[in-house]
Amino acid sequence: MDAPSAGNTFEYLIETLDDSSHKKFFNVPKLGGTKYDVLPYSIRVLLEAAVRNCDGFLMTKEQVMNILDWKTKQSNVEVPFFPARVLLQDFTGIPAMVDFAAMREAVKTLGGDPKKVHPACPTDLTVDHSLQIDFNKCAIQNAPNPGGGDLQKAGKLSPLKAQPRKLPCRGQTACRGSCDSGELSRNSGKFSSQIENTPILCPFHLQPVPEPETVLKNQEVEFGRNRERLQFFKWSSRVFKNVAVIPPGTGMAHQVNLEYLSRVVFEEKNLLFPDSVVGTDSHITMVNGLGILGWGVGGIETEAVMLGLPVFLTLPEVVGCELTGSSNPFVTSIDVVLGITKHLRQVGVAGKFVEFFGSGVSQLSIVDRTTIANMCPEYGAILSFFPVDNVTLKHLEHTGFDKAKLKSMETYLKAVKLFRNDQNNSGEPEYSQVIQINLNSIVPSVSGPKRPQDRVAVTDMKNDFQACLNEKVGFKGFQIAAEKQSDTVSLHYEGSEYKLSHGSVVIAAVISCTNNCNPSVMLAAGLLAKKAVEAGLHVKPYIRTSLSPGSGMVTHYLSSSGVLPYLSKLGFEVVGYGCSTCVGNTAPLSEAVLNAVKQGDLVTCGVLSGNKNFEGRLCDCVRANYLASPPLVVAYAIAGTVNIDFQTEPLGTDSTGKNIYLHDIWPSREEVHQIEEELVILSMFKALKEKIEMGNKRWNSLEAPDSVLFPWDLKSTYIRCPSFFDKLTKEPVAPQPIENAHVLLYLGDSVTTDHISPAGSIARSSAAAKYLTNRGLTPREFNSYGARRGNDAVMTRGTFANIKLFNKFIGKPAPKTIHFPSGQTLDVFEAAELYQKEGIPLIILAGKKYGSGNSRDWAAKGPYLLVSILKFCFLKLQSILNIPFVSNILSKFFSTHLDFFMLIWISYLWGF
Repeated sequence: MDAPSAGNTFEYLIETLDDSSHKKFFNVPKLGGTKYDVLPYSIRVLLEAAVRNCDGFLMTKEQVMNILDWKTKQSNVEVPFFPARVLLQDFTGIPAMVDFAAMREAVKTLGGDPKKVHPACPTDLTVDHSLQIDFNKCAIQNAPNPGGGDLQKAGKLSPLKAQPRKLPCRGQTACRGSCDSGELSRNSGKFSSQIENTPILCPFHLQPVPEPETVLKNQEVEFGRNRERLQFFKWSSRVFKNVAVIPPGTGMAHQVNLEYLSRVVFEEKNLLFPDSVVGTDSHITMVNGLGILGWGVGGIETEAVMLGLPVFLTLPEVVGCELTGSSNPFVTSIDVVLGITKHLRQVGVAGKFVEFFGSGVSQLSIVDRTTIANMCPEYGAILSFFPVDNVTLKHLEHTGFDKAKLKSMETYLKAVKLFRNDQNNSGEPEYSQVIQINLNSIVPSVSGPKRPQDRVAVTDMKNDFQACLNEKVGFKGFQIAAEKQSDTVSLHYEGSEYKLSHGSVVIAAVISCTNNCNPSVMLAAGLLAKKAVEAGLHVKPYIRTSLSPGSGMVTHYLSSSGVLPYLSKLGFEVVGYGCSTCVGNTAPLSEAVLNAVKQGDLVTCGVLSGNKNFEGRLCDCVRANYLASPPLVVAYAIAGTVNIDFQTEPLGTDSTGKNIYLHDIWPSREEVHQIEEELVILSMFKALKEKIEMGNKRWNSLEAPDSVLFPWDLKSTYIRCPSFFDKLTKEPVAPQPIENAHVLLYLGDSVTTDHISPAGSIARSSAAAKYLTNRGLTPREFNSYGARRGNDAVMTRGTFANIKLFNKFIGKPAPKTIHFPSGQTLDVFEAAELYQKEGIPLIILAGKKYGSGNSRDWAAKGPYLLVSILKFCFLKLQSILNIPFVSNILSKFFSTHLDFFMLIWISYLWGF
C-alpha cells in the first residue's frame, strides 16, 4: 500500500517537506511526542507504515496505538505491516507466480474476470537460483549436466565460443602463448589499468580477452535447461501489472535488491515514506544495512502481500546491540559477521528485531553493515537494522544517487527522526535488552563442520577437526576410529597421483551469499591469489573450485584491479551469476574422487564463503563443510586440507624450496582499502543498472505467450497448474475429525525446511525421480527440486526426501518410513500414497525447532499435499490427543510450533 486511502484516520498528520512545496509526508513524531522519541528506529518504521495505511479495516487506529505503545505492548499484541514492495527469487517465486496463474483459472471457472487478478503490491522477481555449475576452470574439463529435458530442444551449445581445449594459461581461455616464470615475474607487480566497459586484460600477456568462456557456457546450459520456467516468468511480466523480472545472469536477489532495487525513501504521488520490503529469499535482511526494513517470509505470506494484505507479526522485542572498539587489521568482515552471529545466538534473539548502535557502528562501512545484516537468518532474528546515518548517505552518493533526491531524503528522515546521529543529544532509543560487543575481541574464524552456528577460530581449526573425528556422530562429530584417522587413499587424476585423507578439501567455492557483496573480502581473496601465484603456489586440480559473484559489479572490480586472472589461475574462474554451491547446485565430483572417498570412508571437506553448510547440502560424499571468508576459502584450497595449523605449517613451497606461510601472502587492510576506494565507484553501479535495464540477448530473444490465461502444457514437468484450487467452492467444506490415525514419520529435533522440502538435486532412486523417469526424462535431465517448484507433483514427491532425514522408525538417515499395515519400508511419498488409498488418516511427530530455516512455502504445502489430513491437525487437536501414546508429545509439539502450522492454517483458509 503506497499512498494513503481517502479514509485515512491520520490524514491530519500530512505535512509539506520544508525543502519542497510539492513533497508531502506523514509527520508521525507529532502523534507520539516523547513516546515516539524512545522508540527503536525499526519500530518507528513499522509505526509510519501503520499510520500511512490506517483505513479502519485492514489497519485500525487501535493497532496503530499499540505500535506507539511498543514499550508496554511488545510481545503481547499482533500488528499488521504493509511493506512498500515484494521481492521474489525464482526458486520460491515460481510457486507464487504459478499460484497467481492458477488463480486466474479459478476466477474464470467461478464466472469472474481473470484480467482482474494482479499483484496489488510492486513485485520484483530475480531469476538467480537456476544456475548450476556444469563448467568450471578455464579448460572446461567437465561434461555438461543438462538437467532439464529442453536442452536437447535448444540444440547444441552456441558457436559463440571456441571448442574446449587444453590451454597453457589457466587464467583466461582466450589468452594465447606460454606463461613462463620470467614473464609472470615481469608483470607480477602491475595492476592492469582497467576502466569501465573495457576488455579484461590478461596480466601475463596484456592482451584483451572476452567474457570468461565458463560463464557463457554455464549461461547457455542454464537457458536450455530452464527454458520453460523462463518463458513462464516472461509471460508473468507481460500479463501481470506490478511485476518486473530481473533476467538470469544479472545477480543474486539480495544483492540486486541492495544495488539496484532499494530506494531507502519511496516517493509515490509526491508522498515520501520509508522503503521496506518482504520476500521469499531469507537474505532480504541484507538491505537492513542500508536502513531499509525488510525480512524474508514464506511463499504463502508473500502472496498475501502481493494481494494487498498485510504481514502479521507479534509486536517484537528489539534487542539493542551496542558496537564498541574497532576490529583487528587481520579480521575480515565475515569474521565480524560470525563473531556477532555467535554472540547473538548465545544471547538468544530468535523472533526478535536486532538494532545496532554505538560508536562502533560509524566505523563500519555499508558493505560491512549489509554483510552483518545478511547473516541475520543464521542467528535467528527477524531482522538486523542499521538506521540511516551519514555513512549511508555518503555511500548512496558514491553509487550515483541524485543529489537533489539525497537532500530530500536527508531532510525527510530527520523530520521523522529516522536519521541516526552519533552526537544525538536526546540519547539512544530504549530497547527490550542491550548487549555489548567489542570489535577488538573478534578473531579470524570459520564455522562448521555441519552447522553455521558452530564457530571455530582459525588458530584452533586443526585441533577442532581432530576432535570432530573423535566425537560421536552428532552436530559436530564423525566417530572415526583412532586407528583409521591417519588413513590415506591414493588418487590418480589427470596423469598424476595424489593422496586423500580425512580433512582433504574437495570443494572450494567463493559464492554469492553473505560475502560477495563486500568488496573488501573479495579483493582480499584476489590479492591473496595474486601473491600465491607469484610465490609459485597452486591448487590441486581435483578440487572443485568455483567463483560465483553476487553481481557483475563484483566482476568489474575484480577484473579492473587485475586480480581476477590470478583467481582463475588457481581455478577460481567465474562460473556465472546466481546461487550455486550454496543451494546444492554443484555438479558431481569426478568418479576418481568419489571412489577414493568411498574406499577410505573419508571425511572430506567443502569450504565455501556462503552461510549455509547443512550436512549433505553441497554433495552427498562431502561430510564436513565449513563457512569461511573468501580469502580463507582460497587459502584452504591451496593447502588442500582443513587439517592444518596456518601459524606453524606452510601452505607450500616456492620454486627455491622455501616454505610459504599464510602470513606471507595475506594482504594488509591498507592494501585492500586502497583498491576498494579506487574501484568501488559510480561507473560500476551504472554498469549494473544498464545491464538490468537492457537485459541480455538470450532473455530478450526468448519467446513467451501474452495470453490472459497461461497455456499450460500437459506434458511439462516444470510448470503445472496446481491442484490447490481444484475443489475450490464459494462456501468452505467443513473439516472432519481425525480418528484411528497412523504415524507417517517419527522425527527428532531440528528438522529444517531443507529436511522437509529439499532444494538440491533429485536423487535417482527417489519418488520424484520415478515420476520424471515415467515421463521420459533421463537422470541428466532431472535438474533440481528448486527448479521444479512450479510442479506440485514433483514437490509432493520430494517432501521429506532429504537423504539426511532421520526417521526414528528406520533408525538411520534416509528418506524412508514404514508402512505399518504391510510392514514395508518405503519412500515417504509411496507410504503416504498407500495409506491414502487405504483411507487411513496420518499424523507426523517431530521435536523442537521443526521447520526452522527458509523456503517455508513448500515446507508447508508439501506436507499438506502429502498428508492431506494435516490441515485438520490445527483444527482438531483434541481428536489427535486421544490417540494412545502420543498425547504428551503432540501437546508439547503443537504448543511450541504454532507459528509454523499457522502456514498450514493459512493455506487451508485460502483453499490450498
